Amino acid sequence: MAKIVTFGEIMLRLKPEGYLRFFQNDKMEATFGGGEANVAVSLANFGMDTAFVTKLPDHDIGESAVRSLAYFGVDTSKISRGGDRVGIYYLETGASQRPSKVIYDRAGSSIASAGKGDFDWEDIFNGAEWFHFTGITPALGENVAELCEEACAEAKKQGLTVRCDLNFRKKLWSSEEACRVMGTLMRYVDVCIANEEDAEKVFGIKAEGTDVTGGKLNHDGYVSVARQLKERFGFKYVAVTLRTSISASDNKWAAMLSAENDTYFSKQYDVRIVDRVGGGDSFGAGLIYGLYSGMKDKDALEFAVAASCLKHSIEGDFNRVSVDEVKTLAEGDGSGRVQR
Repeated sequence: MAKIVTFGEIMLRLKPEGYLRFFQNDKMEATFGGGEANVAVSLANFGMDTAFVTKLPDHDIGESAVRSLAYFGVDTSKISRGGDRVGIYYLETGASQRPSKVIYDRAGSSIASAGKGDFDWEDIFNGAEWFHFTGITPALGENVAELCEEACAEAKKQGLTVRCDLNFRKKLWSSEEACRVMGTLMRYVDVCIANEEDAEKVFGIKAEGTDVTGGKLNHDGYVSVARQLKERFGFKYVAVTLRTSISASDNKWAAMLSAENDTYFSKQYDVRIVDRVGGGDSFGAGLIYGLYSGMKDKDALEFAVAASCLKHSIEGDFNRVSVDEVKTLAEGDGSGRVQR
Protein backbone atom coordinates (compact mmCIF):
# COMPACT_ATOMS: atom_id res chain seq x y z
CA MET A 1 0.00 0.00 0.00
CA ALA A 2 1.18 3.53 -0.77
CA LYS A 3 3.28 5.58 1.61
CA ILE A 4 1.84 7.74 4.35
CA VAL A 5 4.13 10.49 5.69
CA THR A 6 3.69 11.92 9.19
CA PHE A 7 5.61 14.89 10.62
CA GLY A 8 6.01 15.92 14.25
CA GLU A 9 7.84 15.35 17.51
CA ILE A 10 8.55 12.07 19.23
CA MET A 11 9.22 12.45 22.95
CA LEU A 12 10.57 10.42 25.81
CA ARG A 13 7.65 9.49 28.03
CA LEU A 14 8.35 9.08 31.75
CA LYS A 15 5.57 7.63 33.88
CA PRO A 16 5.23 6.29 37.43
CA GLU A 17 4.29 2.63 37.67
CA GLY A 18 0.59 1.84 37.47
CA TYR A 19 -1.54 4.48 39.15
CA LEU A 20 1.17 5.88 41.44
CA ARG A 21 1.57 9.64 41.71
CA PHE A 22 4.72 11.45 40.63
CA PHE A 23 7.65 10.21 42.73
CA GLN A 24 5.45 8.19 45.03
CA ASN A 25 8.29 5.70 44.63
CA ASP A 26 11.69 5.91 42.92
CA LYS A 27 10.77 4.30 39.59
CA MET A 28 9.69 5.72 36.22
CA GLU A 29 8.71 3.74 33.13
CA ALA A 30 10.51 5.10 30.06
CA THR A 31 8.95 4.74 26.59
CA PHE A 32 8.50 6.98 23.54
CA GLY A 33 5.48 8.62 21.97
CA GLY A 34 4.00 11.66 20.28
CA GLY A 35 0.95 12.43 18.16
CA GLU A 36 2.27 11.91 14.65
CA ALA A 37 4.63 9.11 15.67
CA ASN A 38 1.68 7.28 17.22
CA VAL A 39 -0.22 7.53 13.94
CA ALA A 40 2.78 6.18 12.02
CA VAL A 41 3.07 3.15 14.31
CA SER A 42 -0.66 2.37 14.07
CA LEU A 43 -0.56 2.51 10.28
CA ALA A 44 2.55 0.33 10.14
CA ASN A 45 0.74 -2.23 12.31
CA PHE A 46 -2.10 -2.12 9.78
CA GLY A 47 0.38 -3.09 7.05
CA MET A 48 0.76 0.34 5.46
CA ASP A 49 4.03 1.78 4.17
CA THR A 50 4.51 4.61 6.64
CA ALA A 51 7.30 7.15 7.19
CA PHE A 52 7.80 9.41 10.19
CA VAL A 53 9.70 12.69 9.79
CA THR A 54 11.23 14.64 12.65
CA LYS A 55 14.58 15.90 13.95
CA LEU A 56 16.41 14.09 16.74
CA PRO A 57 19.81 14.51 18.39
CA ASP A 58 22.61 12.26 17.19
CA HIS A 59 23.17 10.48 20.50
CA ASP A 60 21.97 7.35 22.28
CA ILE A 61 18.59 8.71 23.40
CA GLY A 62 17.83 10.02 19.92
CA GLU A 63 18.84 6.68 18.45
CA SER A 64 16.61 4.84 20.92
CA ALA A 65 13.65 6.94 19.75
CA VAL A 66 14.42 6.00 16.14
CA ARG A 67 14.65 2.33 17.02
CA SER A 68 11.33 2.43 18.87
CA LEU A 69 9.71 3.33 15.55
CA ALA A 70 11.78 1.04 13.35
CA TYR A 71 10.73 -1.89 15.55
CA PHE A 72 7.22 -1.58 14.12
CA GLY A 73 8.42 -1.16 10.54
CA VAL A 74 8.07 2.63 10.33
CA ASP A 75 10.42 4.19 7.75
CA THR A 76 12.82 6.41 9.68
CA SER A 77 15.19 7.19 6.81
CA LYS A 78 14.02 10.81 6.47
CA ILE A 79 14.59 11.73 10.11
CA SER A 80 17.03 14.64 10.37
CA ARG A 81 19.75 14.41 13.00
CA GLY A 82 21.09 17.28 15.10
CA GLY A 83 20.30 19.47 18.07
CA ASP A 84 20.87 18.72 21.73
CA ARG A 85 17.88 16.99 23.26
CA VAL A 86 14.81 14.82 22.96
CA GLY A 87 11.66 16.40 24.36
CA ILE A 88 10.22 14.78 27.48
CA TYR A 89 6.74 14.47 28.86
CA TYR A 90 5.79 13.18 32.28
CA LEU A 91 2.51 11.30 32.65
CA GLU A 92 0.65 10.54 35.86
CA THR A 93 -2.23 8.15 35.18
CA GLY A 94 -5.43 9.12 36.97
CA ALA A 95 -8.09 6.83 38.35
CA SER A 96 -11.71 7.25 39.34
CA GLN A 97 -12.28 10.98 40.01
CA ARG A 98 -8.54 11.85 40.01
CA PRO A 99 -7.58 13.04 36.52
CA SER A 100 -4.43 12.12 34.65
CA LYS A 101 -1.73 14.79 34.44
CA VAL A 102 0.80 15.63 31.72
CA ILE A 103 3.83 17.86 32.29
CA TYR A 104 5.95 18.86 29.27
CA ASP A 105 9.69 19.38 29.29
CA ARG A 106 10.27 19.93 25.60
CA ALA A 107 11.67 23.46 25.23
CA GLY A 108 14.82 23.46 23.14
CA SER A 109 14.25 20.00 21.69
CA SER A 110 15.81 19.16 18.33
CA ILE A 111 12.57 19.47 16.37
CA ALA A 112 11.70 22.77 18.09
CA SER A 113 14.96 24.22 16.77
CA ALA A 114 14.67 22.73 13.26
CA GLY A 115 15.03 24.93 10.20
CA LYS A 116 14.47 24.91 6.45
CA GLY A 117 17.67 23.05 5.67
CA ASP A 118 16.67 20.02 7.73
CA PHE A 119 14.03 18.58 5.40
CA ASP A 120 13.84 18.06 1.63
CA TRP A 121 10.07 17.87 1.28
CA GLU A 122 10.17 17.21 -2.46
CA ASP A 123 12.20 14.07 -1.81
CA ILE A 124 10.28 13.10 1.33
CA PHE A 125 6.94 13.09 -0.51
CA ASN A 126 8.21 11.25 -3.58
CA GLY A 127 5.85 8.30 -4.06
CA ALA A 128 3.64 9.22 -1.09
CA GLU A 129 -0.14 9.63 -1.18
CA TRP A 130 -1.07 10.98 2.26
CA PHE A 131 0.49 13.52 4.62
CA HIS A 132 -0.49 13.81 8.28
CA PHE A 133 0.35 16.42 10.91
CA THR A 134 -1.34 17.84 14.00
CA GLY A 135 -1.82 21.21 15.64
CA ILE A 136 0.81 20.22 18.20
CA THR A 137 3.70 20.54 15.75
CA PRO A 138 3.26 24.17 14.60
CA ALA A 139 2.71 25.11 18.26
CA LEU A 140 6.38 24.32 18.94
CA GLY A 141 7.50 27.65 17.45
CA GLU A 142 7.21 29.97 14.48
CA ASN A 143 10.06 28.14 12.75
CA VAL A 144 8.23 24.81 13.04
CA ALA A 145 4.98 26.39 11.87
CA GLU A 146 6.86 27.56 8.77
CA LEU A 147 8.14 24.03 8.23
CA CYS A 148 4.56 22.73 8.46
CA GLU A 149 3.42 25.19 5.81
CA GLU A 150 6.34 24.27 3.53
CA ALA A 151 5.44 20.61 3.94
CA CYS A 152 1.74 21.20 3.26
CA ALA A 153 2.46 23.28 0.17
CA GLU A 154 4.76 20.62 -1.29
CA ALA A 155 2.31 17.86 -0.39
CA LYS A 156 -0.50 19.60 -2.30
CA LYS A 157 1.88 20.31 -5.20
CA GLN A 158 2.55 16.58 -5.46
CA GLY A 159 -1.14 15.70 -5.16
CA LEU A 160 -1.15 14.16 -1.68
CA THR A 161 -4.19 14.01 0.54
CA VAL A 162 -3.44 16.19 3.60
CA ARG A 163 -4.91 15.28 6.97
CA CYS A 164 -4.70 17.30 10.18
CA ASP A 165 -5.81 16.70 13.75
CA LEU A 166 -6.34 20.14 15.33
CA ASN A 167 -5.12 18.90 18.75
CA PHE A 168 -5.14 22.23 20.61
CA ARG A 169 -2.67 22.26 23.54
CA LYS A 170 -3.12 25.27 25.82
CA LYS A 171 0.25 24.59 27.47
CA LEU A 172 1.98 25.23 24.12
CA TRP A 173 0.22 28.31 22.75
CA SER A 174 -2.77 30.62 23.09
CA SER A 175 -6.05 30.40 21.23
CA GLU A 176 -5.15 33.57 19.33
CA GLU A 177 -1.84 32.13 18.15
CA ALA A 178 -3.47 28.83 17.22
CA CYS A 179 -6.21 30.55 15.20
CA ARG A 180 -3.69 32.62 13.25
CA VAL A 181 -1.35 29.76 12.39
CA MET A 182 -3.87 26.96 11.93
CA GLY A 183 -6.15 29.19 9.89
CA THR A 184 -3.33 29.48 7.35
CA LEU A 185 -2.51 25.77 7.36
CA MET A 186 -6.12 24.65 6.99
CA ARG A 187 -6.26 25.85 3.38
CA TYR A 188 -4.11 22.82 2.47
CA VAL A 189 -6.13 20.25 4.45
CA ASP A 190 -8.55 17.71 2.97
CA VAL A 191 -9.43 15.71 6.10
CA CYS A 192 -9.75 17.45 9.47
CA ILE A 193 -10.20 15.83 12.87
CA ALA A 194 -11.28 17.82 15.89
CA ASN A 195 -13.17 17.62 19.14
CA GLU A 196 -15.42 20.22 20.71
CA GLU A 197 -12.54 21.91 22.56
CA ASP A 198 -10.32 22.08 19.47
CA ALA A 199 -12.99 23.72 17.33
CA GLU A 200 -13.94 26.22 20.01
CA LYS A 201 -10.46 27.11 21.29
CA VAL A 202 -8.86 27.41 17.85
CA PHE A 203 -11.64 28.78 15.65
CA GLY A 204 -14.36 29.89 18.06
CA ILE A 205 -16.81 27.30 16.72
CA LYS A 206 -18.85 25.94 19.64
CA ALA A 207 -20.90 22.74 19.83
CA GLU A 208 -24.17 24.16 21.13
CA GLY A 209 -26.03 22.22 23.78
CA THR A 210 -22.95 20.25 24.83
CA ASP A 211 -21.50 20.03 28.35
CA VAL A 212 -18.57 17.60 28.25
CA THR A 213 -17.81 17.72 31.98
CA GLY A 214 -21.48 17.18 32.72
CA GLY A 215 -21.71 14.23 30.35
CA LYS A 216 -24.09 15.90 27.86
CA LEU A 217 -23.33 15.68 24.13
CA ASN A 218 -25.66 17.21 21.55
CA HIS A 219 -25.39 15.51 18.15
CA ASP A 220 -26.95 18.46 16.32
CA GLY A 221 -24.29 20.72 17.79
CA TYR A 222 -21.51 18.55 16.37
CA VAL A 223 -23.14 18.43 12.95
CA SER A 224 -23.15 22.23 13.05
CA VAL A 225 -19.46 22.34 14.06
CA ALA A 226 -18.52 20.12 11.10
CA ARG A 227 -20.65 22.15 8.69
CA GLN A 228 -19.05 25.42 9.81
CA LEU A 229 -15.55 24.00 9.48
CA LYS A 230 -16.27 22.70 5.97
CA GLU A 231 -17.84 25.98 4.89
CA ARG A 232 -14.89 27.97 6.25
CA PHE A 233 -12.05 25.84 4.93
CA GLY A 234 -13.46 23.58 2.20
CA PHE A 235 -12.58 20.27 3.88
CA LYS A 236 -13.66 17.08 2.15
CA TYR A 237 -14.13 15.29 5.48
CA VAL A 238 -14.51 16.46 9.06
CA ALA A 239 -14.36 13.93 11.87
CA VAL A 240 -15.31 14.84 15.43
CA THR A 241 -14.46 12.53 18.32
CA LEU A 242 -17.16 12.26 20.99
CA ARG A 243 -15.84 11.46 24.45
CA THR A 244 -18.10 11.44 27.48
CA SER A 245 -15.94 11.37 30.61
CA ILE A 246 -17.71 9.56 33.42
CA SER A 247 -14.43 9.54 35.34
CA ALA A 248 -10.72 9.08 34.65
CA SER A 249 -11.37 5.34 34.60
CA ASP A 250 -14.58 5.13 32.57
CA ASN A 251 -15.51 6.94 29.36
CA LYS A 252 -18.06 6.60 26.62
CA TRP A 253 -16.35 6.81 23.24
CA ALA A 254 -17.78 7.45 19.77
CA ALA A 255 -17.25 9.73 16.78
CA MET A 256 -18.95 11.52 13.91
CA LEU A 257 -17.85 11.78 10.29
CA SER A 258 -19.12 14.51 8.01
CA ALA A 259 -18.45 13.26 4.48
CA GLU A 260 -19.19 14.80 1.10
CA ASN A 261 -22.83 13.76 0.94
CA ASP A 262 -23.84 12.60 4.40
CA THR A 263 -23.05 12.63 8.12
CA TYR A 264 -22.53 9.46 10.14
CA PHE A 265 -22.39 8.68 13.86
CA SER A 266 -20.59 5.58 15.09
CA LYS A 267 -21.72 3.14 17.71
CA GLN A 268 -20.76 4.14 21.25
CA TYR A 269 -18.39 2.09 23.41
CA ASP A 270 -18.26 1.95 27.20
CA VAL A 271 -14.52 2.04 27.82
CA ARG A 272 -12.65 1.04 31.00
CA ILE A 273 -9.39 2.93 30.58
CA VAL A 274 -5.93 1.46 30.98
CA ASP A 275 -4.16 4.31 29.13
CA ARG A 276 -6.00 6.99 27.18
CA VAL A 277 -2.91 8.80 25.82
CA GLY A 278 -2.77 8.19 22.08
CA GLY A 279 -6.49 7.44 21.85
CA GLY A 280 -7.13 10.25 19.40
CA ASP A 281 -4.07 9.33 17.35
CA SER A 282 -5.29 5.75 17.01
CA PHE A 283 -8.65 7.08 15.81
CA GLY A 284 -6.90 9.21 13.20
CA ALA A 285 -4.79 6.31 11.98
CA GLY A 286 -7.87 4.11 11.76
CA LEU A 287 -9.68 6.74 9.70
CA ILE A 288 -6.74 7.06 7.30
CA TYR A 289 -6.62 3.29 6.90
CA GLY A 290 -10.36 3.01 6.36
CA LEU A 291 -10.62 5.81 3.80
CA TYR A 292 -7.45 4.83 1.95
CA SER A 293 -8.31 1.13 1.76
CA GLY A 294 -11.63 1.87 0.08
CA MET A 295 -14.09 1.28 2.92
CA LYS A 296 -17.43 3.02 2.74
CA ASP A 297 -17.43 6.21 4.79
CA LYS A 298 -19.55 4.71 7.60
CA ASP A 299 -17.37 1.59 7.75
CA ALA A 300 -14.20 3.69 7.85
CA LEU A 301 -15.65 5.61 10.81
CA GLU A 302 -16.56 2.41 12.66
CA PHE A 303 -13.08 1.00 12.03
CA ALA A 304 -11.46 4.16 13.39
CA VAL A 305 -13.58 4.22 16.54
CA ALA A 306 -12.98 0.52 17.20
CA ALA A 307 -9.22 0.99 16.76
CA SER A 308 -9.26 3.82 19.27
CA CYS A 309 -11.44 1.88 21.68
CA LEU A 310 -8.84 -0.90 21.72
CA LYS A 311 -6.01 1.60 22.27
CA HIS A 312 -7.57 2.65 25.57
CA SER A 313 -6.80 -0.89 26.82
CA ILE A 314 -3.08 -0.75 25.94
CA GLU A 315 -0.33 0.88 27.99
CA GLY A 316 1.98 3.29 26.21
CA ASP A 317 1.40 5.77 23.39
CA PHE A 318 1.44 3.17 20.62
CA ASN A 319 -1.63 1.19 19.52
CA ARG A 320 -0.43 -2.39 19.22
CA VAL A 321 -3.37 -3.93 17.36
CA SER A 322 -3.91 -5.55 13.97
CA VAL A 323 -6.53 -4.92 11.29
CA ASP A 324 -8.24 -8.21 12.14
CA GLU A 325 -8.51 -7.31 15.83
CA VAL A 326 -10.06 -3.96 14.97
CA LYS A 327 -12.50 -5.49 12.50
CA THR A 328 -13.58 -8.09 15.06
CA LEU A 329 -14.59 -5.33 17.47
CA ALA A 330 -16.10 -3.10 14.76
CA GLU A 331 -18.26 -6.00 13.60
CA GLY A 332 -19.74 -6.46 17.04
CA ASP A 333 -17.57 -8.80 19.12
CA GLY A 334 -16.67 -6.73 22.15
CA SER A 335 -17.10 -9.51 24.66
CA GLY A 336 -13.44 -9.65 25.65
CA ARG A 337 -13.64 -13.44 25.89
CA VAL A 338 -10.37 -15.35 25.94
CA GLN A 339 -9.28 -16.36 22.44
CA ARG A 340 -7.81 -19.85 22.23
